[in-house]
Amino acid sequence: MGLSSRVLSVFILTFFAPCTTEDYPFRNVSLPWDTRVDNLVSLLTLEELQSQMAFGGHGPDVSPAPPIARLGVGPYSWNTECLRGDIQAGPATSFPQALGLAASFSPDLVERVARATGLEVRAKYNNYTKHGLYGDHRGLSCFSPVINIMRDPRWGRNQETYGEDPILSGILATSFVHGLQGNDTRYILTNAGCKHFDAHGGPENIPVSRFSFDAQVSDRDWQTTFLPAFKACVEAGTYSLMCSYNSINGVPACANKKLLTDILRNDWGFTGYVVSDQSALERIITDHHYVDDNVTAAADAINAGCNLEVSRNNVDAVFTYIVEGVKSGQIQEDTVRERAKPLFYTRMRLGEFDPPSMNPYTDLNVSIVQSPDHQALALEAAMKSFVLLKNRNSFLPLKQTVFNRVSVVGPLSNNVTSLYGDYSPTINETLTSTPLDGLSQLGVSIISTDGCSDARCVDYDPSRIKVAVEGADIVFVCLGTDNQIESEGNDRADLKLPGQQLQLLQDAVTFSNGAPVVLLLFNAGPLNITWADESPAVVAILECFYPAQATGTALYRVLTNYGGVSSPGARLPATWPMLASQIPDMVNYSMAGRTYRYFEGQALYPFGYGLSYTTFTYSDLKTPPTVNPGQDLSLQVTVSNTGLYTADEVTQVYITWVNYPVPTPKLQLVAVARTTLTSGKAATLNLTVPARYLAVYTDSGWETLPGKIRIYVGGQQPGQQRSVGSNVLSADVIIAGFVVVSS
Repeated sequence: MGLSSRVLSVFILTFFAPCTTEDYPFRNVSLPWDTRVDNLVSLLTLEELQSQMAFGGHGPDVSPAPPIARLGVGPYSWNTECLRGDIQAGPATSFPQALGLAASFSPDLVERVARATGLEVRAKYNNYTKHGLYGDHRGLSCFSPVINIMRDPRWGRNQETYGEDPILSGILATSFVHGLQGNDTRYILTNAGCKHFDAHGGPENIPVSRFSFDAQVSDRDWQTTFLPAFKACVEAGTYSLMCSYNSINGVPACANKKLLTDILRNDWGFTGYVVSDQSALERIITDHHYVDDNVTAAADAINAGCNLEVSRNNVDAVFTYIVEGVKSGQIQEDTVRERAKPLFYTRMRLGEFDPPSMNPYTDLNVSIVQSPDHQALALEAAMKSFVLLKNRNSFLPLKQTVFNRVSVVGPLSNNVTSLYGDYSPTINETLTSTPLDGLSQLGVSIISTDGCSDARCVDYDPSRIKVAVEGADIVFVCLGTDNQIESEGNDRADLKLPGQQLQLLQDAVTFSNGAPVVLLLFNAGPLNITWADESPAVVAILECFYPAQATGTALYRVLTNYGGVSSPGARLPATWPMLASQIPDMVNYSMAGRTYRYFEGQALYPFGYGLSYTTFTYSDLKTPPTVNPGQDLSLQVTVSNTGLYTADEVTQVYITWVNYPVPTPKLQLVAVARTTLTSGKAATLNLTVPARYLAVYTDSGWETLPGKIRIYVGGQQPGQQRSVGSNVLSADVIIAGFVVVSS
């Protein structure tokens, strides 16, 4: 049974006093980590192991994991969220939502955001423990990043992901893990926990519940789409993965031995811990009806490879039946001890059992939280996440920065919470700039109205829009979605602008009598904005995702090309279809027709699409004529800024496999680089395509086969109907041989 937070506090104050434990080998800093872990786990009773594994959160009765006073082991809080800032833990810098960070196509930016997040989490942890405070969101073990593939644009949690491409998701996940965990050779800053493992990407609630959903996945799609980003996360050194709610081909993910042991541990060599999604173990019984009782559920999860349970504040959770499972013979005690070891290994590497003076991170204090440097990074990240979708006659950047009358309208023009998205840090309104705040710098007179009370826009009043836009010199329309429309537990039924938002936009165009209209979008999943794309009155469209605290300032700087160095450079991390009819059913887990890799038909905006204020030209592509199997492919290309403005260019490298005997994606991104170039300047880029990206999946597994691959290098996909204006170079390379690639 668990202890309530009040009782636990009394217990800690009364019984958790310093013990003379220096003689235990697990305290000996000169011993190898594994030796110390083995010693500590050997000292614990089975009942103590049960309480450590059962109380991973979420709620005051199941978090923290209780102290073990007789050994001087303190309580530990496992449930911390670090998606793009420290979540639900008091003040924290709020960076753009994950999908916006992915749009930056910048591994460097993602790593710096993760590092800043980790520093703030550690600083607050130091403060919490100093004052004896424990519980959810007060630990160092992060349930992030989210690296599920954005396989369906209607999925409610797309905003938390890095988009639709498994390789880009893996590249960014690697950067995020490195950022969170720090670069000290002995200690980790915080520990990452990549989620949700696996084949998880909708539905949330349409047409069925995520809690009972069984994803029927082919082996090919599983291996080529749903697993690669997680493998990259493991290779990056993550300490944890979170298993998902869904079943995979009939077996709940958190009780799936093929997933958690055969693939994760045996094939990939993962040595960390697997934590259940909140209540996922309970739902093995109640929703999946896979087993009938807690003892069997605990046995199946532990034997499959799950180490830690997060429940719904349930003191009678599944893992509280571990001891009973051992007594009944369904679980071996040795297996329980092995499952506990990665938990204590993680705590050791975080520095818990070493003298504080040895750990450089113990000196961090809360002065770093929302520091000027972190606020500046939040602004930089927001600016680098904006995707310019339309710029008719190069209307942007604005040629003047002061207008007599500026109109800012729409339900997201001044709604603070709608700018943050799901899983955001605690909102600090004093540090938040809304679109209205930022755009107010452009006008002598600013007229603003939301037109409807929220993003659902069911109570639209056109008269308010008419009053606001008549006589304006320029009109900014702020539309999109928010957590009421797309978020965890909340899918969209279609791709339409919510409620009467389209009517609001059309009325703004009509009532403004020819004034230029700029559409600003705040959303995650694609929206059908065909009307705006085709309307000559809508002179520019900027996709902003959920930029969080720096929204308004970032908008002002990008729209005006502030300082001459603020051109938008982000690219779409997911395909925007024309219509929902182009998308397969949400519950169909075949990748046929999904994402740019398999999409059929014309997209409204393709993956990797994004305009700039300047133009770029590619030249001098150099590749080797052949590459040996198992060898990285090195290439060189020159990119030139041939326009008027300093700007960032996102170079994208794609490959196709020419006439291969096995199914392959139509196109596959294999490398990216984001480069700042001043007007008239050029840069020679040296890019590497890792050998594993050249492999294909066969009936025998991953293999590099002899044959021809075609390399494309440019600022967009090859053959793109909607061009960003730059060219794409190509070259053929022969793979000269065969090799089996490790899974």
